Amino acid sequence: MEKWFTKRRKDKVLEIADRQMTLAIETVIELEKSINAASKSNKEAARASFEKLSLTEHEIDELRRTVFEELTRGSLPSRDREDIMHLVKRLDEMADHVKDASRAVIILLDAKVVKEMWEQFAETAKDLVSCATTLRKAIEKLGTDPPRAMELAKQIDAIENSADEKYVTSKALLLKHSKKMDAATLLVLKDLIEEMEHVADSCDDTADYVRILTVAR
Repeated sequence: MEKWFTKRRKDKVLEIADRQMTLAIETVIELEKSINAASKSNKEAARASFEKLSLTEHEIDELRRTVFEELTRGSLPSRDREDIMHLVKRLDEMADHVKDASRAVIILLDAKVVKEMWEQFAETAKDLVSCATTLRKAIEKLGTDPPRAMELAKQIDAIENSADEKYVTSKALLLKHSKKMDAATLLVLKDLIEEMEHVADSCDDTADYVRILTVAR
């Protein structure tokens, strides 16, 4: 009976953690949708994506707490508990940065933003989605195909480098168009640029941990 309960609890933890990881990726996709809508002056669609993202991020927080509570009950080996906690925490942090970026997008909907800036953000968002979806695949392969997980984690480095280049370009565009926008708008644009960079960094940090796990296993 004890073994039966242990197996049930283990399945529950993994199921919740998997759900949390899936939702974390979805927040990045919704950020891209919000930015694309904003670039086309579709405020309603941009806000709809933000609302969906906010609800998802709230669920991610709840799932993280649930996972941690389940893990403290000791139904998994200590190494497995630590691995899951690290992955869940890193993905939660990524989702936090996604939400902060999306807040900046919503604020900028009522500001005068140069079209080229929105276009640049849309390109950066593509990299973020690519980074997040590749990370998801890498995590999925951890238990079944560690070498493939390692390959996917390395791919994330290249994607993150591309995002870094766009980060520099975005900063340059901010300077280029600084006289066309007011100071408050520039500050929010800077926040958006920084938060999108944090999303890419968080994704890459998680990929680094995936690489560690592939070696450890």
